[in-house]
Amino acid sequence: MDHDLELRAVGYDHPDAVALVARVQLEYAERYGSPDEGAVDLREFDAPNGLFLVGYDDRQTPVVTGAWRRSSEQALGATNAAELKRMYVVPEARGRGFARRILAELEATAAAAGHDALLLGTGTMQPEAIALYLSEGYEEIPVFGFYAGHVLARSYGKRIR
Repeated sequence: MDHDLELRAVGYDHPDAVALVARVQLEYAERYGSPDEGAVDLREFDAPNGLFLVGYDDRQTPVVTGAWRRSSEQALGATNAAELKRMYVVPEARGRGFARRILAELEATAAAAGHDALLLGTGTMQPEAIALYLSEGYEEIPVFGFYAGHVLARSYGKRIR
């Protein structure tokens, strides 16, 4: 079933983005015992080096976020990768296809900005996220960034051009 979803580019400091990031951090704390401790500079998501999206349902309620930022990581033979960040759907809106919709938009906008791959980090306590990425053509790559070497960390990537 197709549900209405309006995606808007906003700043990382937009009130709806801040509220949804706070919710995902609470979910990380529930699943892993602490929030995501990796560094994020909100300016990394400003064009042309990044994009932060908030999705609004048919009641104009913010229900999903997703973002990408330029990355210096290399994987899958890519030369200009971007890193996927802050993919999150509020629990009350899950199962409506919103994660796939925002992921497709992030892939398209990153490719349009000249990136040839999207890379991401997630963890074993998020099996639904891993299943989503695998079903969308992402493949496991060596864990990179802040969580490199962490037993629960997993990284995935996909060529987008």
